[in-house]
Amino acid sequence: MWFFIGPKVVFGEDALDYLEQVEGSKALIVTDKVIRGLGVVDQIREKLKAAGIESEVFDEVEPNPSDVTVMKIVDRLNIYEPDLVVGLGGGSSMDAAKTAWVLYENPDKQMMDINPFTPIKVNQKARLITIPTTSGTGAEATWATIITDTKEHRKVILASRELVPYWAIVDPKLAASMPPKITAETAMDALSHGVESYINSWKNDFSDALAMRAIQYIFKYLPRVYENGEDLEARSKMANAATMAGISFGNSNVGMAHGIAHSVGAVFGFPHGLVCGIALPYVIEYNISTSAEYLAELAELIGIKEQNEKKAAKVFADKIRELMKKVDIPLNLKDLGIKEKEFKEKFERLINLTIQDAASTMNPRMYNKEELEKLYEYIYYGKDVDF
Repeated sequence: MWFFIGPKVVFGEDALDYLEQVEGSKALIVTDKVIRGLGVVDQIREKLKAAGIESEVFDEVEPNPSDVTVMKIVDRLNIYEPDLVVGLGGGSSMDAAKTAWVLYENPDKQMMDINPFTPIKVNQKARLITIPTTSGTGAEATWATIITDTKEHRKVILASRELVPYWAIVDPKLAASMPPKITAETAMDALSHGVESYINSWKNDFSDALAMRAIQYIFKYLPRVYENGEDLEARSKMANAATMAGISFGNSNVGMAHGIAHSVGAVFGFPHGLVCGIALPYVIEYNISTSAEYLAELAELIGIKEQNEKKAAKVFADKIRELMKKVDIPLNLKDLGIKEKEFKEKFERLINLTIQDAASTMNPRMYNKEELEKLYEYIYYGKDVDF
């Protein structure tokens, strides 16, 4: 027996207009100062006002949101007592909003109580609306969040089937202001979601279908939207791909590329999607021994014709590298500017964080510490994985 869970999704051009139909009296909008500065928050407030809903704004969410920030949001929720919580922005703002919403609904719970085994209540005080302004994280559609533990200096994955938003509003016009660099980095996050969902230990028929379509769209439309951010058709397809990939991995899981990205992000501070993209081809090559059949299916999706499944899987990894070159994503960790000395100094911490990361445990190929160390070295120097 399995479950397939997702929010109600409102998508397409002018999807934001749906806010004028939402029922409620007060909304807290959780976002960051960049999104507020772009005027997007004002748009949201106007739509809510048209529905007779007053609103306040919390705009202090930082990249890789911390547990401290989440508790600030909880405090604001407890004071304001809204019946709607709106997570607006990239994955950081949406994850912070999702986590705070659960704690607002469950004042007797702690952050680490957000797990698949602890019952929690939602939609008793407020409903959660997620509105992405990027096309990558899929946070608008998943039942997981990633929060930085400030005491242990690591990223923590929190997950519960109750954590899924009530609505996800996916309007491609909101992503049109993304510069090419962020467009590319967030897209690589979505691509890694689709690929790792498809080969994950918990893959299933329903998640597979969404992953396949998301991967096709990213290969087809990312180069277009990277060259022309005003291409609304390409923006729409990329927005849909990100949400589909989010629903897909939210109903299966991810794998080693995400474990590596979480760890590199925690140690060196690089954006999550960027590191996911760099790690993905190497992780694909590492998983060929266990997942060649599935990887060959993905290769066929993008037009690769190879009789040998392992060869098709390798070509698929190389096609991802070609896509990365088109959108100026570095192909290894060294090209990010990480000095060899610093990499070696922090190597043991990277390894330990990756081993502890929940995403790593779901990788289809079981690994040991020695293999992980070797994999990291290959990703740093840019060597094809041959073990």
